[in-house]
Amino acid sequence: MSIYTETLYKNSTANIPEFVIEGFTGIPAKYYGLVGTFFFFIYLMLASGNVFILVFVACEKSLQKPTYIIFCNLAISDLGFGTTTLPGIIAKYWMSEIISFNVCFTQMYFVHYFGTCTSFLMALMALDRFVAICNPLRYPVLITHTTIAILCSVLWIGSLLILGAITAYTLSVPYCGPNIIRHCYCDSVSIRNLACADITAIQDTSFAIAMTVLWGPLFYIIFSYVAIIISVMKISNKDGRYKAFLTCTPQLFIICLYYLPRSFVYIARNVGFRFETNLYTAMVMTYSLFPALINPLIYCFRTKEIKDTLMKKLKQRQVRVNRKGILT
Repeated sequence: MSIYTETLYKNSTANIPEFVIEGFTGIPAKYYGLVGTFFFFIYLMLASGNVFILVFVACEKSLQKPTYIIFCNLAISDLGFGTTTLPGIIAKYWMSEIISFNVCFTQMYFVHYFGTCTSFLMALMALDRFVAICNPLRYPVLITHTTIAILCSVLWIGSLLILGAITAYTLSVPYCGPNIIRHCYCDSVSIRNLACADITAIQDTSFAIAMTVLWGPLFYIIFSYVAIIISVMKISNKDGRYKAFLTCTPQLFIICLYYLPRSFVYIARNVGFRFETNLYTAMVMTYSLFPALINPLIYCFRTKEIKDTLMKKLKQRQVRVNRKGILT
C-alpha cells in the first residue's frame, strides 16, 4: 500500500490533491498482477460483446428497428460504464493506486451518468414491449425510429444535466482527509465519506435523486410487465402465448439483474446496515458489471431475430467456404 494511504489532511480547507483507490483489501502485492489480468479479461469480454452488438445491428439492415436501436443504446451505456471503471481498476493493480482529485470526480460523474442512462433505457425497453404486446396494431405508429431517437436523446441529455448538477453540488464542499477511496473506483458514496464538512443536505439530495432514477423506472417496468402478463394470458393460442413470453424473457432477466441487487444494497445501507468493505465492493462490482457483461449474450442467444440472423450469416459463410474448397 502507498505511503499516501496513511496521509490525513486534517487542518486544511483546500481540497486534497489526490485519492488512493483501496480496492479489495488483504490481497498480497505479489498477486496484484493476476488481479489486474482478471479485470483486463473482464473488460475485453465486456467491450467485445457490446461492440459486436453495435456493429452487427449497424451492418444488418433487417435489425435496424426501434427495438434494436434501444439495444444499441444500452450497449453504448454498458460499454461506457465498463470503460469508465475497468481501466482504472486494472491500472490500480498493474501500475498505481493513486488517482488525482479531478480524475476521481470525473470518474464519479460518468459512473453515475451511465448508470442513470441504463436505468431509463430499461424503462424504454419495457415501453417498447408494452406497446408491442398490449397494443400491437398501433405499434408501427407509436414506436417509430423518430420516436425512439427523440426519447433516447432526451434521456441521454437529461441524465447529463442531472449528473452535472449532482457533481457540482458534491464539489461544493471541501475534501481534506482521509484520502482513501474504499472501493475499486470513485463513486459518490465513497467520495462523500471523505468530506470534511456537513454533507447532510448533499446526502439527502443524492439519495432522493438516486431513488427517483432507480425506482421511478422500476415502478413503470413493474406496471408495464403486469399489463403484459395480463394481455398474454388472454391469448387463446398456446404458441402465441409462448412467443409473447419469449420476447420478454431476456429483458426481464436483465431487469432483475440490474434492479434487485441495487435496491437491496441501497435500502440496507440507508437503514443503517453496514457491509464489510470487501463484501460491499464485491456486491457493487457484481451488480454493476455482470449485466453489462452478459447483455450481449442474452441478445444473441435469447433474442430470436438476432439469433436467427446470426445463424443465417454463419451458414452463408460456411457455404462460401465449402464452395471455395470445391473449386480449389
